[in-house]
Amino acid sequence: MAIEIVYETHSITEDNEAARATGWLPGRLSAAGRRLAGELGQRRRDDGIAAVFSSDLRRAVETAEIAFAGTAVPVLLDWRLRECDYGSLNGMPVAEVHGNRAEYLDAPYPGGESWRQAVKRVRRFIDDVPLRWSGERVLVIGHVATRWGLDHVINGVPLEELAGREFQWQEGWLYKI
Repeated sequence: MAIEIVYETHSITEDNEAARATGWLPGRLSAAGRRLAGELGQRRRDDGIAAVFSSDLRRAVETAEIAFAGTAVPVLLDWRLRECDYGSLNGMPVAEVHGNRAEYLDAPYPGGESWRQAVKRVRRFIDDVPLRWSGERVLVIGHVATRWGLDHVINGVPLEELAGREFQWQEGWLYKI
């Protein structure tokens, strides 16, 4: 049976507002991010979501905790949904980290991982979802690497194409597997 995956980004962080690429650092939601996490909950609580899968990085966990507080929807943390590990560039300015993403499609960031390695990690998550959630609608809260993994694995979008796109926020992306 088909599975619907609704993908939402973690809410706005203090690092987002300061134009820093958090990577594998935990990050904290800003006041605007906490408000938006509440709006995410209002939008998705009655959306037929059977489970929420969240990156285990603090900013994603905080988003899920605020959005689904007081509900019976299980929130499951999964490290495979983490952002790309920028290694020694974690926490550096966005322009420095993302300005040349294509260079790191196959070559890892210094002390970190490549985008292809990050997407491979997300693929392992996608492969596991049908084991328990067949026929269900699930929500995934993650990062750029999470969405790239979904776009690449499920929709066949080449990583080279994804690396050239600017991020455009929206109220969720829908994928079917």
